[in-house]
Amino acid sequence: MQVSVEATGNLDRKMTVQVPSERVDTEVDNRLRNLAKRVRLDGFRPGKVPLKVVRQRYGAGVYQEVLSEVLQESYREAVQQEGLEPAGSPSIEPKSVENGQPIEFEASFQVFPEIEVADLSGVEIERPVAEIGDEDIDRVIDTLREQHKEWQAVERAAASGDRITLDFLGKLDGEAFEGGQAEDFQVEIGSGRLLAEFENQLEGVKTGEEKTIEVTFPEDYPAEVLKGRTATFDITVKAVEEARLPAVDAAFAEKFGIEDGSVEKLREDVRSNMERELNQALKSKIKQQVMDALVERHGFDLPDALVKSEINRLREDAEKRFGGAEQTQPLPDSLFEEEAKRRVRLGLVLRHLIDDKGFEVDRERVEQELDNMAATYEDPEEVKQYYRTQPQAMQNLESIVLEDQVVDWVVEQGNVTDKPTTFQDVMNPNKESSE
Repeated sequence: MQVSVEATGNLDRKMTVQVPSERVDTEVDNRLRNLAKRVRLDGFRPGKVPLKVVRQRYGAGVYQEVLSEVLQESYREAVQQEGLEPAGSPSIEPKSVENGQPIEFEASFQVFPEIEVADLSGVEIERPVAEIGDEDIDRVIDTLREQHKEWQAVERAAASGDRITLDFLGKLDGEAFEGGQAEDFQVEIGSGRLLAEFENQLEGVKTGEEKTIEVTFPEDYPAEVLKGRTATFDITVKAVEEARLPAVDAAFAEKFGIEDGSVEKLREDVRSNMERELNQALKSKIKQQVMDALVERHGFDLPDALVKSEINRLREDAEKRFGGAEQTQPLPDSLFEEEAKRRVRLGLVLRHLIDDKGFEVDRERVEQELDNMAATYEDPEEVKQYYRTQPQAMQNLESIVLEDQVVDWVVEQGNVTDKPTTFQDVMNPNKESSE
């Protein structure tokens, strides 16, 4: 087999391969002889069809089948012979296919880029430093109380935060419209479940009250018939209830598995969970900075096939989240191209770093990561057993640990500055701290 390779671009390669015709002819003959033993044709006994007849009837089809297989096999052999690493599938085009002559074909493909690890000594890493205070624990416990609040009927006028049970009938130009009617509908005033203009007009109502309100729908409202239009709603208030938060006592603690009802133990458990979440968030913030630095410091051409594959993956994920099955047209590549290129570049850099620096999975860190993850489940041992018996799940966990090892290495190369912050700012970066 003769092979020649031409570079037609930074990553583009054109490979010309010559394969002896005997490789195809021999396999075609073998298959036709086997076929002659099995084929059934009128006028011949089974297994007695002459090879000449079988060749006339099936020869062309068998030849094309064998030729396709030989081209694919020869391509893989040629790539291995030349020490190439294709990125994506090739485009194979036969150039010369004549009886008794070597078979020649061209394969066009891209290869993985050559990557040189950049100087990472100048990478600036801002490491958030935060501690959990009693007030942070109080906030979480208040959230738990909110999740377990109970509702109690009141005889006063409704206020923000109250829950209203009502019947309503919506009308456009005096006619009821589809989806504008409900019975025993419950809404918490100020929750944002309904349009603000609707909820705001529920303040001040009392149990048993009937009234009609007007609501103007926004121009971007999902229902086409309601966009920008004003509707009236006939409402009947059936109940007004106020929230009652549970006391932080033994009964409350028991709801969270504290058998002896110890509030102190509840606070310890809450702190433990918060510490786990905080550590994960801090690690994530550092990791994001490292990944951004790796992308910024490594500029090289990207294989088109890898970018296209990542675009498709991102599009599929987006369509699953937003009801892709109902899409009449696929979302355009341009929406995902930038993120796809970033992911491909980062993946290639990480792979090269792991190979170049000889990183190997730290088994102790894998076990630690498994312990931390399993601790968030009701039955940690069951989770650990699942991972230990599922190779794919364990492989994914090992990949995460290996990435973390690379992150630690990059941090060691760079300049790290500690930045004091708070638990609230770390966990809720888009909200103003109440401190």
